[in-house]
This record gives sequence, structure tokens and C-alpha cells, in this order.
Amino acid sequence: MINVHSYESMGTFDGPGLRLVVFLQGCNFRCLYCANPDTIAAKGGTSTNPEEIVRMAVSQKPFFGKRGGITFSGGEPTLQAEALLPLFRRLKEEGINICLDSNGGVWNEHVEELLKLTDLVLLDIKEFNQVHHRKLTGRSNEQTLHTAAWLEENERPFWLRYVLVPGYSDFEDDIRALGRQLGNYRMIQKVEILPYHTLGVHKYEAMGQTYQLKGIKENTPEQTEHAAGLFKEYFKTVQVN
Repeated sequence: MINVHSYESMGTFDGPGLRLVVFLQGCNFRCLYCANPDTIAAKGGTSTNPEEIVRMAVSQKPFFGKRGGITFSGGEPTLQAEALLPLFRRLKEEGINICLDSNGGVWNEHVEELLKLTDLVLLDIKEFNQVHHRKLTGRSNEQTLHTAAWLEENERPFWLRYVLVPGYSDFEDDIRALGRQLGNYRMIQKVEILPYHTLGVHKYEAMGQTYQLKGIKENTPEQTEHAAGLFKEYFKTVQVN
């Protein structure tokens, strides 16, 4: 069984084309800006038969076209890697394109096999500098960078996703260091810069929790353009979402 938080049909921001997005419950990171704090706890969500997800994907397949498919997001989907493996195999049998949106921070034999079955990984690199990464997420980025290297070595295509948080992940030196290390990766098809937003703040209030980045303003156009310019020095395709 798969522990599912929620679904989004006809999503356009989580991979190429139109997609069925499956948000899974549970996350190993504690990002200060998390827009889905209700997905963090391992408990919660709905225990779902994998065949139900296959049925949903197949029913929406006519709308996917050549580029669309299904995306597993979260939370952190690799926490359920072992349970997802049979589901991914069934989706492949049905000819469904699979995207996996992951922070890359979990690694075991099940995760490795899952990545081999994935058509496109959306790899969220929160920050390159270790100290800044821990401040932002409460966790190390070491495994995330190892996952990026594994994807490159094993010729698994991925998009690099980067949330631009003023004062937390917009440091020029850190972006340049990231570019120097990953800029020559052939498997990175695109860099997506995701501007910081506060759309999830109301969820913290509803859950009786304090939003840790209260007072941090959203990016100005100038800040976003500057960051995009830095990434373009190292990566061929850079997009601001």
C-alpha cells in the first residue's frame, strides 16, 4: 500500500506536459519554507492500493499526450521506495511516463531501483553550501549531491530545481559553486528556478504551527533575474517558474 496525501489532475508545474501529480505523505527534510507542511509527518495520508493509482493514470492517459504522465511528489516519495517499485513497474507496463520529484536525500537499494524505472527526476537542490543547507532544511545535502552524481553516471535524465529564498539560498558564491560542480553534467536537461512564495503560510496557522520565515519577502524581479543570470553562466537551459 502507498501512503498518499493528495492528488492533482492536469498539473503543469511538476514535469513536462500535463500530469497526474501524486503527493505522498512523509518527508525527511524540514525546509523552513515548506509549502506543504501537512505532508511532512509520516503518519497521516490515505493508505492506497497501487492499482487505484494505476487506474487513475490510465484513465487520464488520453490527456497526457506525448510529453505528459504521472509525477510522484510529496513529502519525499523515496521514503516509500520499496512500496513504489511494483507500482512503477505497472505504470511502465501501461506506457505511462514517470517523473519523481525528490530531494535526493534518501539512498538504499530500493531507491536505486526506483530511479532506474523513472523517466525523469526532478531533483530539488535546496542549497549547495553545507552550512546554509542545514540552516534551511535541518539536514545535510551530502546525499543529494551523491544522488545527482549517480544520475549523471548512470545516464538518468533530471531537472535541477532550486528554490530562491532571499537571505537563505540566493548567495552568489553558493550558486557559482553549484554551477562549477554540476555545470558539466550532461544529464541535467534544465534548471528550474522556483521563486520563494508564501502560499503555504495559512497551512501553518491552521496546524497551530509558527511559520519560521515570517517577514521574508518574495523575490523582486531584479533578484530573480540576477540568479537566473548566474545559473545561465553554467547551465544551457534555465527557466524561472
